[in-house]
Amino acid sequence: MSLQSIQQATFHRGSFADEIETARTDLARKLLISGAQASPSESETAPSLSPAASATSSTPESDAAVSPISPPVDDELVADSFAFAFDIDGVLVRGGRPIPEAIQAMKVLNGDNQYGIKVPYIFLTNGGGKTEAERCSDLSRQLDVEISPAQFICGHTPMSEMASKYNTVLVVGGEGEKCRTVAQGYGFKDVVTPGDIIKANAATTPFRKLTPEELRNSKERDFSKVIIEAIFVFADSRDWAGDLQIIIDLAMSKGGRIGTLSETFDEGPPIFFSHNDVVWSAAHDNVRLGMGALRGIVEYTFKEVTKGKTLKTHAFGKPQIGTFEFATRLLKRWRMNEHRLNAPPDTVYFVGDTPESDIRGTNQYNEKAKNDWYSILVKTGVYQEGTEPTYKPRVTVNTALDAVNHGIEREMQRRREKNQAQKPQITDVPKLSLEEAQNHAVFSPAEERSVELVSQS
Repeated sequence: MSLQSIQQATFHRGSFADEIETARTDLARKLLISGAQASPSESETAPSLSPAASATSSTPESDAAVSPISPPVDDELVADSFAFAFDIDGVLVRGGRPIPEAIQAMKVLNGDNQYGIKVPYIFLTNGGGKTEAERCSDLSRQLDVEISPAQFICGHTPMSEMASKYNTVLVVGGEGEKCRTVAQGYGFKDVVTPGDIIKANAATTPFRKLTPEELRNSKERDFSKVIIEAIFVFADSRDWAGDLQIIIDLAMSKGGRIGTLSETFDEGPPIFFSHNDVVWSAAHDNVRLGMGALRGIVEYTFKEVTKGKTLKTHAFGKPQIGTFEFATRLLKRWRMNEHRLNAPPDTVYFVGDTPESDIRGTNQYNEKAKNDWYSILVKTGVYQEGTEPTYKPRVTVNTALDAVNHGIEREMQRRREKNQAQKPQITDVPKLSLEEAQNHAVFSPAEERSVELVSQS
């Protein structure tokens, strides 16, 4: 129904009582329309759902339906006041296999719900070691839904913003040459891997020998002419001992020159880790050690070999505030480009399984964010039911599907309450007495009191 047709009075031929009821309905429609044209301050503080690029107004009929919103007319209906952000491992996938409820959760977000709405969402994982495009391809296959790199953040994605700051960098972790490829894709000009260093001097790691494939892929370099300006641990190490040795060598070097030894042990290049998760949820029944454990070992080992010197490293990923700020910028671009929504959402529901990173980061960012970041903890990953999480979520649910349903229902209930508060209360209209004449009556507008229809038989 168009806005014009809603604003027109409905003509009905019947008894006078029917005419009054029809007039009441017309007035209610007009008041609802004027209420929908709220001021910017009102619309910013209450959740709303609107068709993308559509000006279709709500109607009284839609208020009476199960959904508090009107069905779309020309375009899909998109939630414009809230969005979701998901961790992956332990929330959507575990051990490379999708969690069944996660598949259904994606369908619900894409419109398979009782309200027929699509809800924007992004993915924010501490994992990495592949390009965002490759990770999206894997996750699309696992969850049976098309996922774009434009809605995806790996642990190392924010490192892309540092490509213009450092020229020659050491990139650690991941499988084969994948992390070199990722770094080059981010714009890093000169990327060195541990394999390059071992190829130049096999004595660097006494217990690690390069495979024939690694020898072919590793680059020939004259490291006497190379200065490593920064170290980036993009993904979990496949050889902790070898990678640890090379990182410590550079941390103790003179200005990032391989084979040198600083006298003060404070001249090494900065070291960045893509995240700080000590444990993560994999296929094993118990949690597995993650990059945060390697970071702790690097700092501890440096202190031991330097007789008490402190090594300060840096971490991206959750729970770092910078990663959530990066996610906010990504979500803004995704909502604009994909759904034509200019304003930021009032609420972002973040769904995670790790209290120490997912929940901690969401809660801390919520304290400074302009909108509401709402933390949801699921029981399918790191968190063990029956334990008390160090960082408490706003709500704990069983699965990602429960998290999605909780967020949508919370928003729709808030909208129903808002609509209920805006419904017109018709009072102070003339008292009508229907006696002999059933189809007409005459009354004075000056006689106004609470509406009361009296029928005398």
